[in-house]
Amino acid sequence: MESVRRITGALIALAVVTFVGTVGYLLLGFTLLEALYQTVTTVATVGFREVRPLTPAGQVFTMALILLGVGTVLYSLSVILEAVTEGRLREHLERRHMDKVIAAMTGHVIICGYGRVGRAAAEYLAANGHEVVVVDNEAERLEQLGPGLSYHLCGDVTDDSVLRDAGIERARALIAALDTDTDTVYVTLSARAIRPDLVIIARARTTEAKAKMLLAGASRAVNPQRIGGRRMAGFALQPDVAEFLDVVMHDEDLDFRIQQIQVADGSTMVGRSLGELDVQERTGALLLAIRRGVGEPFEPHPRADVVVPTGAVLIALGTQAELDELSRLGAR
Repeated sequence: MESVRRITGALIALAVVTFVGTVGYLLLGFTLLEALYQTVTTVATVGFREVRPLTPAGQVFTMALILLGVGTVLYSLSVILEAVTEGRLREHLERRHMDKVIAAMTGHVIICGYGRVGRAAAEYLAANGHEVVVVDNEAERLEQLGPGLSYHLCGDVTDDSVLRDAGIERARALIAALDTDTDTVYVTLSARAIRPDLVIIARARTTEAKAKMLLAGASRAVNPQRIGGRRMAGFALQPDVAEFLDVVMHDEDLDFRIQQIQVADGSTMVGRSLGELDVQERTGALLLAIRRGVGEPFEPHPRADVVVPTGAVLIALGTQAELDELSRLGAR
């Protein structure tokens, strides 16, 4: 930060003047304490008497020290006063505090690019209680963060160091919603190289770019315009179905949710059939589908004889309490 560099430079200059003055008076026969005292009272323009009588050489040195030292002191005071009055020092301290908080985060979501798509994704995640770090190279965008969004970085996400500063090693997921497909592909490659297991959602502006982003390592590539068009068509053809799905996925005021639950290794669900588990009776949640493994197709309305393997993903509908109970069942 420019103001911090200026303050640091001013303090270094003041320290150099003090050192030079002290050494000069030592050479003129002063003791160390006398030399330091004479230097400080001189550059501070306090006006106390000399510690000991000055020789002509001492008088010349003192005049030079006054001219150099007083100017340095006044400059240092003006730099510090400017930083305080303009709020730059406060901004720096807030930035340092935010960096420390981000460095301690784990399980958060990184939003790369705070345009229309990035803003919508960030606000939705924040509204659902998830920690979010927004990264953009335009400071003006970051000054307009939505509700619930506090943590941000101004920088180029194509630089690996910026991704690391955002806590990519500890993040839950990364959403790349940059202005160009080229930058999004680059960030996807960089993020995948740093974190092979990270969930990466990439925004694609074209169908061709979507395929390239998947090849680059994106877990999912999304074309917002295409999805928006399909949702509009859904509202035109089946408005009630579309509204129901929209409400359970995006309405924070509704008790019911659709949620995915991962079956952990060692869970009591592993190796047992859905009929034996009787998920709805035990948790109250309605099981809509199951995916038995990565890359496997979803099985909607699964049969009772389907056996649950380790790592299976359950898609269920229910209240938050019911879904939490199902999550606990899948974890233990």
